[in-house]
Amino acid sequence: MSDRIEGAIQQATAYAHAHREAYLAGFKEFLQIPSISTDPAYQPEVQRAADWVVSEMNRIGLKNCRAIPSQGHPVVYGEWLEAGEDKPTVLVYAHYDVQPVDPLELWQTPPFEPTLRDGRLYARGVVDDKVGVFVNLKAFESIFETAGRLPVNIKIFFEGEEESGSPSMAAFIAQHKELFTADLLLISDGGSRPDQPLIMSSVRGIVDGEVLVSGPRHDLHSGQFGGIVHNPLHLVGKMIAALHDEAGRVQIPGFYDQVRPLPPEQREQLQAMEATASVYLQEMSGVEKFWGVPEYSLLERATAQPTCEVNGIYGGYQGRGSKTIIPASGGFKVTMRLVADQDPVDIARKFSDFINSFAVETLKIKGWTENGSWPAQLLTEGPAIEALQQAFEAVWGKRATLYRQGGSVPVIGMFQRELALPTTTLGYGVGENIHAPNEYLILDHFYRGIDTAIHFFNYVARIK
Repeated sequence: MSDRIEGAIQQATAYAHAHREAYLAGFKEFLQIPSISTDPAYQPEVQRAADWVVSEMNRIGLKNCRAIPSQGHPVVYGEWLEAGEDKPTVLVYAHYDVQPVDPLELWQTPPFEPTLRDGRLYARGVVDDKVGVFVNLKAFESIFETAGRLPVNIKIFFEGEEESGSPSMAAFIAQHKELFTADLLLISDGGSRPDQPLIMSSVRGIVDGEVLVSGPRHDLHSGQFGGIVHNPLHLVGKMIAALHDEAGRVQIPGFYDQVRPLPPEQREQLQAMEATASVYLQEMSGVEKFWGVPEYSLLERATAQPTCEVNGIYGGYQGRGSKTIIPASGGFKVTMRLVADQDPVDIARKFSDFINSFAVETLKIKGWTENGSWPAQLLTEGPAIEALQQAFEAVWGKRATLYRQGGSVPVIGMFQRELALPTTTLGYGVGENIHAPNEYLILDHFYRGIDTAIHFFNYVARIK
């Protein structure tokens, strides 16, 4: 490693350390904006968050910063392309929108009043994924303030609708393809364990589905109409029960047709991690016994096999006590996680065919899908991965573990299909309760993330 690069890193990290209080205060200000993308009532707040980020990017020295309208929420774009043609261009992705906060009564402190407690910073979006936006900006600021320039060319893509499935992003990326050309896509979503840095090697795709079953015009008295009017919830229950066999195999016809089997060496790697992963997942979930198709290991089921999960059921009376009715309608929501080489359009069609196979004369069935995204493979070796590993070694004292992500990052597949961008991840979210009450970030890892980013952007500059 050249003395020049190490000297630049030391200066930037020293600046970041000296400005920790100011950086934390800025992060808290950002976290106070309730940028909930899934609820239309919060659209002005999502816009306010985008404008806040644009202002911050302008302040630290990025160029051409703006919130670009999409069919949904705006994309925040900025760039700094003055490192030279011999330096790589890194497209940095994170998202500034957050999940809803319900149930609010389970939060110990208000979700948009960031609270520091026992070394943890509590707020909605503190891990997922405002930390991904803010840590990158603070790394850039620290480098600008000490070196006066960035070591690589940078483009910024901060999304405002990831938590609602990125429904507008495929068309947006296709429309602005030339703007987002780069040598590397860096995904700053997700994170690491407190004691072990992580790099994603794959993500699953996703298809959202919903089914509505309708019967009478309004709720009916069950004593008067029970036994003669078909109850919509009975058919809802029948459909849900038919989605899986007893072992957990999805029963939608053709669901597994395009699944690419894991190579034997990858299956062996997952099996070797089984014991450690089991303890970690038990601690996270509070579940003592896991469930699923027995011929696959726990980690293969969680990351490399497709799934179909019922996320919610609605209909009928939900209050205390009883209410003797036949409900007018009922329904349920599902998400299907996809693996290589499953096509979200194909899976959506097969789900629709499955639902329609339950058609009866006595009820109306309406099913629909949305927000389909592709599974994606990420870099597992090469100069960019080595730059990441050297950054982790320098800051964490150890190299990262590459792992398969069971969740979905829809924009990865979109960028890969439109621009064929090599992709890796540098996530800064080290904490718990993502999408749940009392989401928190371990504060020490907020600062550690800034140091790691400073190292990475300097190390990746050596790639030709």
